[in-house]
Amino acid sequence: MALLSGEDIDRHLARSEWKREGDAIVREWKFEDFAQAMGFVNRVAEAAEDVNHHPDILVHGWNRVRLSVTNHAEGGLTEADFSLAGMIDGLA
Repeated sequence: MALLSGEDIDRHLARSEWKREGDAIVREWKFEDFAQAMGFVNRVAEAAEDVNHHPDILVHGWNRVRLSVTNHAEGGLTEADFSLAGMIDGLA
């Protein structure tokens, strides 16, 4: 899959809550409790397995989850990253 241009990345980000950090897109969620945060992590893990594209997952505090998505094989951002981000948005 081809790397996206800066313009394409900006277009995707303009209509989402994800932010760019270097060669990745990131987003953070805050949940009411630890159990809800972990439930979200498990839903993300299942969706990521289904498409064989896996985000970096950080659970911090007791109710926060931070995800980072990039395409390591391509060395940057691709359509697959934004597709996964969109799937994840629907899981929260």
